[in-house]
Amino acid sequence: MPDNPQRADGERVLADLNALRAIGTYKTGVHKPTFSEPHKRSLDWLVQKLPDAGLSAAIDGIGNVFGTSAKPGAKLLAGSHLESQNYAGWLDGPLGVVYALEAARVLNTDPAFKGAVEVAAWCDEEGHFGHFLGSRSFVGQVTEADIDAARDRTSGRTMREALGELGLAGRARIKAEPGRHVGYLEAHIEQGDTLESGHLAIGVVTSIVGIWQYRINFVGEQNHAGTTRMAVRKDAGLALAKFCVAIDERFPAACGRRTVWTTGRITLDPGAPSIIPGTAEMLFQIRDDDPAVVARLEDLLRTMAGEVNALERCTVHVERIRIGAPASMNSGFQDAIEAASKALADGRSLRMPSGAGHDAQMLATIMPAAMLFVPSIGGISHHWTENTADADIVTGAQVFVDACRRILSG
Repeated sequence: MPDNPQRADGERVLADLNALRAIGTYKTGVHKPTFSEPHKRSLDWLVQKLPDAGLSAAIDGIGNVFGTSAKPGAKLLAGSHLESQNYAGWLDGPLGVVYALEAARVLNTDPAFKGAVEVAAWCDEEGHFGHFLGSRSFVGQVTEADIDAARDRTSGRTMREALGELGLAGRARIKAEPGRHVGYLEAHIEQGDTLESGHLAIGVVTSIVGIWQYRINFVGEQNHAGTTRMAVRKDAGLALAKFCVAIDERFPAACGRRTVWTTGRITLDPGAPSIIPGTAEMLFQIRDDDPAVVARLEDLLRTMAGEVNALERCTVHVERIRIGAPASMNSGFQDAIEAASKALADGRSLRMPSGAGHDAQMLATIMPAAMLFVPSIGGISHHWTENTADADIVTGAQVFVDACRRILSG
């Protein structure tokens, strides 16, 4: 155990993370999709660990794991997720769960400390069946109809089937109890290179970007690739490619300082080498923490579609399919993380926005919330080479536990 009873045990944190890494190992990362066997084993691992932190463990009807405390005093909720993207990294998610577990072990078992950390492992943050389904369920944003409609994006398996296979069919979903928690704290790898390039140890998250997603459909005319003259073709695939280039040419003049946009998937129909595509589809995403910027870019996107419809041989339709509102992190919690960083990380911290979505933005809709980042080597995430130096992991754990102590003592 650490010399200071309120100090994180770095060796224990690393051992826990490596134990989770050994479940569903893929190269130097993991393959742990939501409700897969490795994911289920990871949930079971956490359930077995929670009693050592003075917590009662439960898995609810959507696959969230909760560790709750009977200790009197203020309670802080902390956690992240245990599933991964396909063939991805070992820290994206588990780092935050293990930090929360460690904070609970350190603070909850200290009889002199008033208050407790409760732990949550949210189901499906990575969106195999939906978007933040576990944390959204907790805050009351998921209906039974939503669960009925959810399908695994890779296999098509229904969420109801998956829940049944895990023995969770018919089990109640746990909802937030108003007033139970003073707030929520989450830790995560940065998933970028800002901290590493600046030789910094801790990112104090100021806000989490909103994510707006679009389905953009192009309709032309399917025809023979060898016999149809170029002058009369209505090639939906070509129209899509031109549209992608036009976005990159016109968005910079209208975007914000941190706006990013991505065409994540392109589908051509029928997708054969000897057939001119009759239809084409692109999934397009805009991220920013300012809704006004996104509204301006969406207007531009629709203007560009109108120009194509007026002048080109193909037609295009823009459909917004997802809105993820941005979230501001609690200023007092940010101060607690920064004070902990000054005490335990030589003040090597930076206040910064998160360019990725996290469960914390769902929790922020009902309680104060904040996030702590640790460096990502090379800025890599969502890939099996994702990694963070052991020393940075340990420093992050020390700061996280101390931040929890400061928040609960405030």
